[in-house]
Amino acid sequence: MNYHPPGLTSNFDSAACRVLIFAAILTVAAIQPIEGNDSRLGLARFRCAAINGQTSLQHRRKSCNLDFRRPFRHRILTKNTWHPAARDAAWSPPPAQPVWLPLFDGTSLDGWSITNFGGEGEVTVQDGQILIEFGHMLTGITYQGDFPQSDYEIQWEAMRIDGIDFFCGLTFPVGPTYCTLIAAGWAGAVVGLSSIDGLDASENESTTYMRFENGRWYHFRVRVTDDRIRVWIDDRSMIDQPLAGRQIETRPEVDLSKPLGIAAWQSRAALRGIAYRRLK
Repeated sequence: MNYHPPGLTSNFDSAACRVLIFAAILTVAAIQPIEGNDSRLGLARFRCAAINGQTSLQHRRKSCNLDFRRPFRHRILTKNTWHPAARDAAWSPPPAQPVWLPLFDGTSLDGWSITNFGGEGEVTVQDGQILIEFGHMLTGITYQGDFPQSDYEIQWEAMRIDGIDFFCGLTFPVGPTYCTLIAAGWAGAVVGLSSIDGLDASENESTTYMRFENGRWYHFRVRVTDDRIRVWIDDRSMIDQPLAGRQIETRPEVDLSKPLGIAAWQSRAALRGIAYRRLK
């Protein structure tokens, strides 16, 4: 049955009715997204037609029919509805990333000391690099400043100039204890953590393998949180080691590298770009 409002018989009244309907349509559309218009009413092209009390809103090829005789029966597209909190979050700037703090100034060993392993080679700074010379066994440096125990990342670049064994053994804090990342150990291919449950980097679940070339820089990044250790080499994920229920410790050879140190085993190596950041 058609609905004809009483008293609206003239052309003027009929036009006024259409204006009121059109205003109602825009009000509804403004508070409820209509399928196909992507909530951008300013870009939509609407076609309105008052036929038997119904009005059709059309945007491009998709339309949504609103029946003003039953105003609460039009479809609500909840998938496109923005909650005010979600809208505010979408317009909020992204959270600031933690700042990387340098641990090497590029000109000196300020903040570091040459580790007294016994039989160590010479350590110098040249051209923005820390040069580690051959030693009888281990040669390296130990950081003398404060360093976090957890929820941090450390990154650096390392290159093996000469030799066939590990050129980058990073000893670092893991909560109340310490661990060592070995890169290119056991004749040059082993990557792993020493030690986990008494097993060193060549024989525990973190053990993996990678071919390293002399004369090439490699980018390392280690992340330590309360529940795991993660390691990347050249942005490739190498180790993701859970910590729950595991015994983490260092081998006695690198105890002098605590709390933070880098050492090379019978290899000539270079380091640069050493920095860290807190995750919280």
